[in-house]
Amino acid sequence: EVRRQLPCAVISGPGDLCAGRAGKGFPHPTLTRSACVCLPQICGAWVWILVAATSVSFPLLQGWVMYVSLTSCLISLLLLISYLFGFHKNSNNWKVLDSLYHGATAILYMSAAVLQANATINSEFGFSSPLYYQLNCAASFFAFITTFLYILHAFSNYYQ
Repeated sequence: EVRRQLPCAVISGPGDLCAGRAGKGFPHPTLTRSACVCLPQICGAWVWILVAATSVSFPLLQGWVMYVSLTSCLISLLLLISYLFGFHKNSNNWKVLDSLYHGATAILYMSAAVLQANATINSEFGFSSPLYYQLNCAASFFAFITTFLYILHAFSNYYQ
């Protein structure tokens, strides 16, 4: 009886009350899933913002980075909105589409992260200010983090 009065955050373990609710231990799987989807979007938006804040000394390299980050952010936002409105209807095709999209985006982001790292290395010894070098470093960091998050999301969808 005491166990039933404790909140779900206090109770942990395989046989607790939270595990019976919503199947996976979370009170609302749609909200939890959308919170996980927002993380790559936020990091990708940071990549775009940080690259846009620099002088874009290497337009070919950083143009691809900006294209990948902005396009991925917009398409992910459209997929998130369609998921929240329930267009997926718990279909297996949705899982395949989501996994393929995030896998392809991870590959594109890996190329963008490598190009951004190259632009960062080139800007270290260039004539630009140290602020641009620091912004490029931060953009490279977030590009690799975003790549990792997209890979993680693709595999988590595939193995569900």
